[in-house]
Amino acid sequence: MKSSTAAIPLEKLLEQLPENYAVKDRDLVMRAYHTAEEAHREQKRHSGEPYINHCIAVASILADLKVPPEVIAAGLLHDTVEDTTITLADIRRDFGDTVKILVDGVTKLSNLPRVSRGDQHAENGDHNGEAEELPVEPAALGRKEDIASETLRKTFLAMGDDVRVVLIKLADRLHNMRTLGHMPEHKRKRIAQQTLDIFAPLANRLGIWQLKWELEDLAFRYVNPEKYKEIAEQLSEKRPDRETQLEEIKENLVKLLEKNNIQAEISGRPKHIYSIYKKMTKKDKPFDMVRDVRAVRLIVPDVPACYAALGVIHTTWRPLRDEFDDYIAAPKDNFYQSLHTAVMYEDKRPLEVQIRTHEMHMNAEYGIAAHWRYKEGGKGADKNYEQRINTLRSMMEWRSDVNDATEFVESMQSDVFQDRVYIFTPRGDVIDLPAGSTPIDFAYHVHTDIGHRCRGARVNGKLVPLYQELKTGDQIEILTTKRGGPSRDWLNSNLGLVKTSRARAKVKAWFKKQEDEQNLSQGRTVIEREIQRLGIKELNYENLARTLGYKNHDEFFIDLGRGDLSISKVIREFAQTSDSEEILTEIGGPLPDNTSTDAIDVVGLKGMLSTMARCCNPMPGDQIVGYITRGRGATIHRQDCPNILNTEDRERLLQVGWGRMERTYPVPIKIKAYDRQGLTSDITALLTSEGVNILNIAVTVNKSLAELRLIVEVKDLTHLSRILTRVENVPNVLEAVRTNPG
Repeated sequence: MKSSTAAIPLEKLLEQLPENYAVKDRDLVMRAYHTAEEAHREQKRHSGEPYINHCIAVASILADLKVPPEVIAAGLLHDTVEDTTITLADIRRDFGDTVKILVDGVTKLSNLPRVSRGDQHAENGDHNGEAEELPVEPAALGRKEDIASETLRKTFLAMGDDVRVVLIKLADRLHNMRTLGHMPEHKRKRIAQQTLDIFAPLANRLGIWQLKWELEDLAFRYVNPEKYKEIAEQLSEKRPDRETQLEEIKENLVKLLEKNNIQAEISGRPKHIYSIYKKMTKKDKPFDMVRDVRAVRLIVPDVPACYAALGVIHTTWRPLRDEFDDYIAAPKDNFYQSLHTAVMYEDKRPLEVQIRTHEMHMNAEYGIAAHWRYKEGGKGADKNYEQRINTLRSMMEWRSDVNDATEFVESMQSDVFQDRVYIFTPRGDVIDLPAGSTPIDFAYHVHTDIGHRCRGARVNGKLVPLYQELKTGDQIEILTTKRGGPSRDWLNSNLGLVKTSRARAKVKAWFKKQEDEQNLSQGRTVIEREIQRLGIKELNYENLARTLGYKNHDEFFIDLGRGDLSISKVIREFAQTSDSEEILTEIGGPLPDNTSTDAIDVVGLKGMLSTMARCCNPMPGDQIVGYITRGRGATIHRQDCPNILNTEDRERLLQVGWGRMERTYPVPIKIKAYDRQGLTSDITALLTSEGVNILNIAVTVNKSLAELRLIVEVKDLTHLSRILTRVENVPNVLEAVRTNPG
């Protein structure tokens, strides 16, 4: 018997079902509802409402996408196997193989070893994609991130097997985000950040704008509530004026297009809070500079009409430079198609315009789910769907070999969810790569062997360094050697030579083929050189190997030698398990006199040279005051310092306060290089770009060899390792090492 609380939402769900559902399709959905309602009868959500309401909400989101009835039935039943006594055998018996496969797929995405699942889920209901957490032992806390990464890894791999499973998962996440306010406060931001990092980009990869924008706005609300509220309030204040302006613009466009015999449906394009925030941060502009950008969308009958409408608009109003994108001729990698432009409207303010056909609009709004919306329209839609599925599977092929869940998720974020650039081969073919890709990434994308033998590149006819980031429109030619393989430097993340996980995996595969003995020797050489360079006196390889999860140091050396383990990760792990402060200070000299320090803010005179007074030696936390000296900036004293209390020259006192308190360590380093013009300025510019403060520098030149001795401030051993690596890759530099002072 139905409960009265769930009867109303069920009626709404039945109204949402696609009109082309047959009687048997509607019967399948109703039977799934009754089974789910009975199974979840005793369960409540955090809000206190019956758990079945969540199941209906998930099914309702799927119904908006016009998916097949089996998917909606699986949406209603998606938590039954995980959280009730119903089994997969029961699902197969009552609903058939398809629903069983989909429910099993969703269950496998969630049914992982939880940190401490307990029985609370059955009592409290909605888990928002995470287990209810009981107090756990400290040893278990480190597993949370791994478990989250493993969940996401399985989600991505499932996408290549059956995209319908991922649609159910996205619908589940969307309703959980809509009700995230009922979750404990300490969980909201973590779940919202994961949604912003993973699930919204996943919806974008599938091309489903309807899910993407709502996931982004809901997540942003909890990740950055202050900025969300600020933008929402400012949008609300201007809404009446903006709507009036858009109506006038639409009327003008209708008249203009009719005059040129172009039929078009014109609508205002909604402005979403997170997209406004991204535009503000990308262009480094305040809200006032982006809020007035009006946006309209034109839906026209066919592709020729798209370009005809574009021509009319461009001849009527002046196009804005660098604001035109043709995604019809060159679709985005998620199959999105549209013309984008911006013009200076007659009121001398920008107007953004999107132009697309009805089919493009369906694809843009519903992405891969658009296949079911016009499946009866002909074979074209089916062919498009198969293209999408094949593209998704090709993205997953090489990643199936990555067993480390965290590495897998990081590779997906870098290779799949980043913005894209479109690069031309010498023959004019277009290659689609993640933004930030380098010539080596391009080479491996074209062919593994070309990547292995890559030794240089020409971009737009000019020789470029292999770390140069490629931009849309670049034409690139790879220069290769007849034989040879990749360099181990390509795996050094500090150098930025290889950005995509696809290329990294192929470089690692090459080194794996090398003999273990050679890799062992190479690995030992790499770590010994690094600890010598960093000035580390002692390092227990056996203990370090076990810390990193190896049985013995030989395995550790082999992985390091063949590139499976990066030296930067080793140093980072060593720094976390050692007394970094002691290591950095044991041979680091004292701070030079009259040193400017970022730890002091001088009110009204920010950036003034400041030194600590030796008479009272102020420490962070003390009440302090500044005293202007002749030629030495400001001296910082404690407020109770006798010299300050007894001074008669009160006009030279400054109000000061402790500013940035990040601890840094002065470390002496020595750089050997072949002398050339601009060498010193190149090194100091690099250190400045790394945020390194140079306390002292001395340069000596003997014939053609230059030696630079510097004292630099570093945050930790990892920071020191990175800057030494970067310096060694400055042209003409032979080595950069930490030294003893003096």
